[in-house]
Amino acid sequence: MQSANAVRLAGVRSPGQIALALAIALFLLAFLVVPVATVVYVAFTEKGSSALTLVNFLDFVRTDLFVRSFWNSVYVSAMSVVGASLLALPLAYLTTRFEFRGAALVQTLGFLPLIMPPFVGAVAMQLLFGRNGSVNLLLDEWFDIRIGLMEGLNGVVFLQAIHYFPFILVNLSAALRNIDRAMEEAAQNLGSHGFRLFRRIAFPLALPGYVAGASLVFVKVFDDVASPLLLNVKEMLAPQAYLRITSIGIDDPMGYVISVVLIAIAVLTMWASAQALKGKDYATTQRGGGGLARRRLTGGRLLLAYAMVLGVLALVLAPHVGLVLLSFATVWSFSPLPDGYTLAHYARVLGDSSAYIENTLLYAGLAAALDVAIGGAIAYLVLRSRLPGRQLLDWTAGAALAVPGVVLGIGYLRAFYGVTLPGGVPLATLWIVIVLAIAIRRLPYALRAAYAALQQISVSLEEAAENLGATKARTARRIIVPLMTGGLLAGFVTSFATAAVELSAVLMLVQSNSDAPLAYGIYVLMQTPAGRGAGAALGVIAVLIVALCMGLSQLAVGRSQRARGLDL
Repeated sequence: MQSANAVRLAGVRSPGQIALALAIALFLLAFLVVPVATVVYVAFTEKGSSALTLVNFLDFVRTDLFVRSFWNSVYVSAMSVVGASLLALPLAYLTTRFEFRGAALVQTLGFLPLIMPPFVGAVAMQLLFGRNGSVNLLLDEWFDIRIGLMEGLNGVVFLQAIHYFPFILVNLSAALRNIDRAMEEAAQNLGSHGFRLFRRIAFPLALPGYVAGASLVFVKVFDDVASPLLLNVKEMLAPQAYLRITSIGIDDPMGYVISVVLIAIAVLTMWASAQALKGKDYATTQRGGGGLARRRLTGGRLLLAYAMVLGVLALVLAPHVGLVLLSFATVWSFSPLPDGYTLAHYARVLGDSSAYIENTLLYAGLAAALDVAIGGAIAYLVLRSRLPGRQLLDWTAGAALAVPGVVLGIGYLRAFYGVTLPGGVPLATLWIVIVLAIAIRRLPYALRAAYAALQQISVSLEEAAENLGATKARTARRIIVPLMTGGLLAGFVTSFATAAVELSAVLMLVQSNSDAPLAYGIYVLMQTPAGRGAGAALGVIAVLIVALCMGLSQLAVGRSQRARGLDL
């Protein structure tokens, strides 16, 4: 009945809907399609000419530095997936299949890395696990050994695996909970137990969740710019794209070629993850049902589980602990702990560097508001209209996930630097361009939140309002938007939190410190030993902002769900 109402309600194409769709299409065209298309076009043209050519790509494959950087990026991304899997698989399986005190807390703490961007904790991890870090100093004193965890590419792998393993944890945990437990019970009755049961039954059925998380980790690591640079690793593709454009200039074709490779790898990874699951059936008859209850761990198995969980959580919390210690440290060098503690770094960032915080609140707030407005409008057009091409708006906005931040930043520089405003000021040098880049990067998050919120609103409510004489605009304002408030607020907070620590695109677009946001300030301060304390203090503030936003997002979603339950 509701689908029939939806078709009837969506049958009318109002001028307002057409104008809204055109406005969104122009926005996406100007600030997503054109910059990315410009990058691709420059990569396939000769320098100083408009003739199409493949010579730039031939130069890429003939240059040892770029080939080495490509394979280094593949190695770091693949090994980060392996490392993240080693951390996530035990936690996911233990917390979904066994009952023990603290299991829920383990799942919660397992998500902590998501509130800290990897570049924020990079220097802190060096101080803890580097050649002269706390762990190695103690190992050298006690056992006369040192472990090179943070050396070169392996240091990037170690950092990224710790930061991104929650992507695998959350997807795999959800998949394991949805498996019909009767499948595992049947396997146990046939003699399959322990690791064999997990390897032959549970994990294959949960493979879609694992693949979703693993592919996301691979793409995120492959596109990361700041973390390798802060660890002094420059021979990776994303850092090379940044270094080519910033050191040689926006006319250097290699920066654009590398950008095209980054986009191609992101698209190829997502395609490969879909192909890996194609043609296979992972369905079970009940979601999370079945005969097996969660087993209670006792004795030696319980101690082993706690040892494993505590070991993982120690690694998970290490960047946060290191960052907090560094933010209060007077001097921290060649010693397991800082020599002394001070509040001077916080006084500095709240005084001299307060512009970073103010800019972040302004940029992230504007970007999140723009995302919610555009995301909500696209969701409305897709679900409540029959305009031709409306799905294309959804696909184009979602495609921003496949565009690395450094690529978008390069595209903005190339596309908008030649666009001058009255007074001869290039458009690309204005701070509003940073806001637009951040908004495009985070638009898919707000779009998905708005889409989910609107899907849960019955079309009959809108139809009733229109039958009583309300226009579509009034119905949207008085019925749809109020009912979507929880989802829109969650989308706003999520976009705000992630926009507040966006760095890849920002690195390319910041023209002066007065226009720089928090993430840029952290990156710049962390470059020198004298600025690391202040950089860590800014990092703690960034983590608190993200944590607060995530908490508000969960609160908004919970209130929305409770209100909807009362309405029903």
